[in-house]
Amino acid sequence: MKEFKDKVAVVTGAASGIGRSLAERCAEEGMKVVMADVEGPALAQAAKELSAPGVTLLAVPTDVSKASEVENLARRTLEAFGAVHLLFNNAGVGKVGIVWEVTLADWEWVMGVNLWGVIHGVRTFVPLMLAQDTEGHVVNTASMAGLTAAAGYGIYSVTKHGVVTSPNRCTTT
Repeated sequence: MKEFKDKVAVVTGAASGIGRSLAERCAEEGMKVVMADVEGPALAQAAKELSAPGVTLLAVPTDVSKASEVENLARRTLEAFGAVHLLFNNAGVGKVGIVWEVTLADWEWVMGVNLWGVIHGVRTFVPLMLAQDTEGHVVNTASMAGLTAAAGYGIYSVTKHGVVTSPNRCTTT
């Protein structure tokens, strides 16, 4: 994709960190930006701070671990802008601890956001992007932790391995 102006970008985990930077850069490129994050107040604040004349934003509180919320994100995106050209599956969380000592709830939380969030994003958005018959791209944020092991990062590494070693490339043309 060489032209970004007036294209639509969806960014998960957009209230802070890499996601916020992605949303900001997309806005600078003249894109319409859909910001999604589970942290509602932080999302509203980030959207407020990125708002400027000529910037088109939509903030949608979204828990990417829930398929229904990602489907709602897609619906709201299409209602507002009629298309999606870039999807950044960026939302991510981590829990440090010894894998047999962390709770099952910790495993479910990290797996839900880091792995299932990407799965829900791809399953929901790629068919929509393919139906548009226009160029589109999906960027799944991973980590070197998906390829290497570090003490205390077992859950995180498991989830990022699932993202970084995906055999499919989700680029539409």
